[in-house]
Amino acid sequence: MAIKIRKLLLFILGLTCFITSHDTIAQTSEKIALSTFLQQLEQEFDIKFSYADNEVLGLEIYVPQETSLPNILDDIETQTQVELEKINERYYTLTKSNFISICATVLDNFKMNTLYGASVKVLGTNITTFIDETGTFVLHNVPRSASVQIKHLGYKTLFVNADELIKKEPCKTLLLAQFYQQLEEVVVYEFLTKGLVKQTDGSFQMNSEEFGILPGLIEPDVLQTVQALPGIESTDETVSNINIRGGSNDQNLILWDGIKMYQSGHFFGLISAFNPYLTDKVILIKNGTGSQYGDGVSGIIDMRTKDAIADTFFAGAGFNLIGGDVYGHLPITDKVAVQFSARRSLTDLIDTPTYDKFFTRVFDDSQVTQEGNFYFYDFTGKVLYDINDRHKFRFSFININNLLDYTERDMSDTNEIHSALNQTNLSLGASLSSDWTEKFATYINLYSTQYQLDARNISANAEQILFQNNEVEETALKLSTNFMPNDNFNWLNGYQFTDTGIANETSVTQPPFESNARNVIKSHALFSELTFTSTDKKIYARGGVRLNYLENPDTFKEYILEPRLSFNYAFTRHLKVQALGEFKSQAINQIIDLEQNFLGIEKRRWIVSDGENLPITKSKQGSIGINYDHENFYVGLEAFYKEVDGISTSTQGFQNQNQFNGEIGKYNVKGVEFLINKKTDNYSVWASYTYNFNNYNFSEVLPPNFPNNLDIRHAATFAGTYTLENFKLGIGLNYRTGKPYTEPDPDEPLDTSFFPNRINYQDPNSSRLPEYLRADASAIYNFNLTEKLKASAGISVLNFTSRKNILNSYYRLNEDNEIEKVENVSLGLTPNISFRVRF
Repeated sequence: MAIKIRKLLLFILGLTCFITSHDTIAQTSEKIALSTFLQQLEQEFDIKFSYADNEVLGLEIYVPQETSLPNILDDIETQTQVELEKINERYYTLTKSNFISICATVLDNFKMNTLYGASVKVLGTNITTFIDETGTFVLHNVPRSASVQIKHLGYKTLFVNADELIKKEPCKTLLLAQFYQQLEEVVVYEFLTKGLVKQTDGSFQMNSEEFGILPGLIEPDVLQTVQALPGIESTDETVSNINIRGGSNDQNLILWDGIKMYQSGHFFGLISAFNPYLTDKVILIKNGTGSQYGDGVSGIIDMRTKDAIADTFFAGAGFNLIGGDVYGHLPITDKVAVQFSARRSLTDLIDTPTYDKFFTRVFDDSQVTQEGNFYFYDFTGKVLYDINDRHKFRFSFININNLLDYTERDMSDTNEIHSALNQTNLSLGASLSSDWTEKFATYINLYSTQYQLDARNISANAEQILFQNNEVEETALKLSTNFMPNDNFNWLNGYQFTDTGIANETSVTQPPFESNARNVIKSHALFSELTFTSTDKKIYARGGVRLNYLENPDTFKEYILEPRLSFNYAFTRHLKVQALGEFKSQAINQIIDLEQNFLGIEKRRWIVSDGENLPITKSKQGSIGINYDHENFYVGLEAFYKEVDGISTSTQGFQNQNQFNGEIGKYNVKGVEFLINKKTDNYSVWASYTYNFNNYNFSEVLPPNFPNNLDIRHAATFAGTYTLENFKLGIGLNYRTGKPYTEPDPDEPLDTSFFPNRINYQDPNSSRLPEYLRADASAIYNFNLTEKLKASAGISVLNFTSRKNILNSYYRLNEDNEIEKVENVSLGLTPNISFRVRF
């Protein structure tokens, strides 16, 4: 009896020890070797496992929660996908399965978002799949010894051994690191301010959401920001007259979601017409343009709104002393989202110091006082539809409006002139991007844009009514394909069709005069481009060609071949050399009309090349540069040469003896751009210098060679920003030499042999305006109103020294047949404040 009791106690004690030991291990989350756990099972259940050592080598498991032997063995099979076979009551065999089921959840390592649509491939097999909406994938019958490749655009490719992903609950979580060395997204250096980077292909990219601060800016204004880069100026301080390497504004191609924009500014160019808060990125190209771009013989500004469907709703709103705006992104389902933005000026409701300065700047050369109603607004919308993980449809629209209705009252009498000017741009666009395979993708873009400028001027006695209209209607279709055979090569091919019609109408009642001209030009273009990136990332080369066929049904047909090149070589990780080159052309330009046209405020009209009076404008440009970037220090030097042929005196804004000639000629620019920047997490200090030698050549003008109207020989900037937690401060100084202008002959200023009399001028552009110097400052403070409601307040002061800078000077005859000098003066001390919220 005692023996039986002793055996019972030993059994209870042994069972207690096993349960205690088993529970202790089960409560831990650490893995143990399978071979170790099998030895425990042999001891506790008095069984034996027969297996080869290499069958369990390297296999680890979490200790099963089960307590019965059959359930424990099932759990081992599930975790390791080995096969356990029972021979008899005591003996079991273990063999490793050659094929397994695997699963994983794939997230990005930055915000832990699911990477829906990432591709999964079992190397050496035909087994592939894609990450589903939950970020998970499951594959069966996968060779245990295989490697699994996981790829997603913008992320580093991940390789994992299949037996590390054996299917169990929950599936293993994998993190993909963001990849900053994709072909068109290779960041060379983030400089000047946060969110502004230089790419390997020579372009510059601005990210509005990450944008820091620049002197004088309290909002990430796209067209103001690009002027911080060397080689880019605005001689009249407007965003509608940006001069890239000495070219006129109409020689820039401005795109918004792939749609060509014919209007870019509010308040007659003092404010950008594009809401920055839904703009995902802006690409600026000065040279080395990709072959998919047509037009823009001087430069390209390509704005792209947010293109991904967010998980949650976000929005924001704000105001400053000029206007207010609101924007939002609303996900309707996981496949459909809507974006919107709207902005309106306050100028017709209240007068502010900023509005007064802007108004004076616009009308500073007028002899009358203005009383009336002026305001502007714009709104945009975008529908995002992810048809599936491979096909994405987008629809965008933008509407921009400037409206002016005012009365001019002559200071010398009581006569009034009633005037109105309306400027609108309405554009619609749709696109479909498709990733057919991992190596082949297509993109289709279709848009329609309409620009209209109307002016009406009625004299006080109603004897004369002047009506003017400039209208542009354009439709375009673009198809491109991308083939990436491996990580080193990318081959782009495509076709673009553009149909542009432009109308110009003028009607005067006294004396009677009417003019109504409409011209159309059609363009067909084929383009091809091959990009190579070496495995070690030392060499980046992109070469392409664009073949244009331009047709004006009334006058000409012409083929134009345009080669393009971008090459970057890294001698070391920090020292790089770059060579860029391009041939480009455009058949649409702006003429600068008479001073009295469009109320003397907006004097530019879009026109179509006719092959005779205005030929197709063509350019060729080459540049070579070297830059050094190491940690927080950047220095770059670039020399360039550009020649633009087929320009007319009517498109260059002459205000001298060449104003009405319409002579055809060219200009060439030789220059050097230098930038040095020291940047840390808290501050950024930079200095830039640009030298341009910009000359006209008009063979029918005497003398034929003289300085370009935009010949700014020397331009320099010294600026800095400082960030302390939520506070940002920027201050900067901009300097440039004066632009050229033409003065009357001092000995015989007036030619009375003509009626009406004319001004006798000296040689074209033989005089220079005084130097331009402007100091700007801005500050922004970010804070939280609630846990989810974030806010920012900003203040800026343009020209805080209140220096009087003369932007332009010209001469005209007044009513008494006397010569008077007209000077356009820059903005004076101009303050502005802003307040914004986002959630």
